[in-house]
Amino acid sequence: MIQGPDDFDPEATRRAAGVAESSRANRGWWDRNADDYQVEHGTFLGDDRFVWGPEGLDEVEAELLGPPEELKGKDVLEIGAGAAQCSRWLAAQGARPVALDLSHRQLQHALRIGGTFPLVQADAGVLPFADASFDLACSAYGALPFVADPVLVLREVRRVLRPGGRFVFSVTHPIRWAFPDEPGPDGLSVSASYFDRTPYVEQDEQGRAVYVEHHRTLGDRVRDIAVSGFRLVDLVEPEWPAWNTSEWGGWSPLRGNLIPGTAVFVCERD
Repeated sequence: MIQGPDDFDPEATRRAAGVAESSRANRGWWDRNADDYQVEHGTFLGDDRFVWGPEGLDEVEAELLGPPEELKGKDVLEIGAGAAQCSRWLAAQGARPVALDLSHRQLQHALRIGGTFPLVQADAGVLPFADASFDLACSAYGALPFVADPVLVLREVRRVLRPGGRFVFSVTHPIRWAFPDEPGPDGLSVSASYFDRTPYVEQDEQGRAVYVEHHRTLGDRVRDIAVSGFRLVDLVEPEWPAWNTSEWGGWSPLRGNLIPGTAVFVCERD
């Protein structure tokens, strides 16, 4: 039975959390909260849009994976696919996507919406694919914010990409970790050190992690990319558009017009 999000009240803290603990905690969190997540954000995400983050940057306009007309026939891996909205958009462009997610419940939502592409439940740090299986890989707020060892994931992605392949991923902008996660005025004052890499952990009464998010500085992300064998070709910091009046957790028009909320890294395998 899938546990509901209100079955316990977790304690929020900052403490160390390793690879196995983070993976276990986040698989459980997304299985418990997938239903509410899709209800709350499904309209914004759509069934077949490719949105890079709460600002609403759309791949139709951004073309970070390349011009849409050049996606036809490309093998594309989506990591942290959720309900596979991005994969559905890629399939509509003639690409051959594979949607991968840690959460079984998220992939059930992908089945509910529909699509003819494969759905794979797996950990991003141990990709179940042969070397050089894909032309492109993408991840819109999937996996990277939640893993204890991002280099492990990046090296796995590089392994399954063909030479010249591109990997584009978005995460919470690192500067946001210095501010409270509040959409209003309370979220505009620095409250923590940007350089504190201690993970954010929610834990149960026994001290077991039930949700983990990891912080990397901007420099950390760049170094992770380089040491994994990728070349960083662009770093996009989406500005908050005038049309977007919605709030998403700590993201809001108020904050989005003052500080960046999302960082999108465009990487290539030489």
